[in-house]
Amino acid sequence: MKLLILTQYFPPEIGAPQNRLYELALRLQKNGIDVSVLTAMPNYPQMKIHESYKGKCYCKETLNELKIHRAWIYVSQSKSIISRLLNYFSFVITAFFIGAFKLKKQDVLMVESPPLFLGITAYLLAKLKGAKLLFNVSDLWPESAEKLGIITNKTLLSIATKLEEFCYRKAALISGQTQGIVNNISERFPNKKVYWLKNGVDINFYDVNKNIEKNVWRQENNYSTEDFILFYGGIIGHAQGLEVILNAAKKLEEYKNIKFILLGNGPEKENLLKLKDNLNLTNLRFFDAVPKSQMQRIITDTNASIIPLKRLDLFKGAIPSKIFENLALKKPIILGVEGEAEELFIKQGKCGVSFTPEDSEDLAKQILKLYNDRNLVAELGENGLKYVSENFNRDKIAKEFYSQISNL
Repeated sequence: MKLLILTQYFPPEIGAPQNRLYELALRLQKNGIDVSVLTAMPNYPQMKIHESYKGKCYCKETLNELKIHRAWIYVSQSKSIISRLLNYFSFVITAFFIGAFKLKKQDVLMVESPPLFLGITAYLLAKLKGAKLLFNVSDLWPESAEKLGIITNKTLLSIATKLEEFCYRKAALISGQTQGIVNNISERFPNKKVYWLKNGVDINFYDVNKNIEKNVWRQENNYSTEDFILFYGGIIGHAQGLEVILNAAKKLEEYKNIKFILLGNGPEKENLLKLKDNLNLTNLRFFDAVPKSQMQRIITDTNASIIPLKRLDLFKGAIPSKIFENLALKKPIILGVEGEAEELFIKQGKCGVSFTPEDSEDLAKQILKLYNDRNLVAELGENGLKYVSENFNRDKIAKEFYSQISNL
C-alpha cells in the first residue's frame, strides 16, 4: 500500500503536529506501508526558512527512510491576515504542482488540517493519483479561528465553513485528534466514518530508565537541587494564555525555591517578555526551543509541568500534546484545561492536579499543594507513566490506525 501524507508542518520543525505525524509515518512504514510525505520548506514557528533550504523551490530528501518532498512556501513574520493567507495558499498551490508532477500513484492520501485550505490540494491530488482521501483534523477550523479572533471576516468564515464541509463529504475516512473533535464531526455528519486517531508518546524514547544523569541541566543553568521547578515547554502562542503562569509566579515570589521555566518560541513571546519586566519577576526564566533529543534531560530535572489554555468552550475538547512526554517521565501535570483533557488525565488517570483556566490564584494554590507534598508529586508521577503506557502508547496507536487505513 502506498500512503501520501500531505502536511504544511513536518520535521526538522519543532512542534506537536510535526512530531505526531513523523512518529506515525515511521511506524506505518515499519508495518509495511510505503509512506511518502509532501510538505513545505521548514520555517515554523520562527517563520523563517531554515538556512539549508533557502532559495529552493523544490527538494527531495529522506529522513529515516521516509521519502520527503518539499515545496516552496511564502513566509513572513507579519501577523496580518493577508500574510497568513499568503502563507497558506502559496503552499496550497506549490504542493499541488509538486504532487502532480513529482509523485506517482497513491492508494491513500492523508491530509493534515489545519490549515483547512490544504484540503483543496488534497482533494485534487487524491483524484489525480487515484487515492482514497483521509482527512485528519487536529483542530476544528474555521470554528477555532473564529473563536480565537484570528479570522473575523464573515465572508471568509462562510467560505471556510463550506470548504470544511466539502472536505468531510469527500473523505473516505475522517480522523480526529480528540474525542471532542470526533464527536463534533460525527454529530454534523452522521453518515461519515470518523475515527479517533489519538496522539501519544514514544515510551521507548521518553524512558525514565534511561541512563540520564540527574541535576546536570540544573547545574548548567544555576538551579539548585532544592529548587522546585515548574515547567512549560511548547509553542508560546495566543491560545495557551501563558500570562497566567507569569501572574502566578508573581503571587509566589516569596517562596524563594519555587522557580518557573517557559521553554519555546512563538508569536506571544515578545509580549510575555515585556510582561515579565513589568512584573519584575526574578523567579521565572525564558529559554528558546530545543531539539527533541534534548527534552528528556530538561524534563527530568523539573518537578512538574504547567499545561494551560485559554478558558474557551472550544478547548474543552483539546488534549495538549505536551501532556504525554511529561507523564512518560513521571512528571505530574498542573492542567489548566477544562473538558476532555481534565476528564482523562486528572479524574481518570490521576496524573496531576487541575486549575481553572486563566485563574492565576487557583494556579498558585495548586502549585503550593504540590510544593508542600512531595509524596503526592511522586504518586501522581507514577500514575502518569502507567496511564500513558496503557492508553497512549504510539506503537499501539499506529497498529490500530494501520487496520483502519488497510480497510480503505
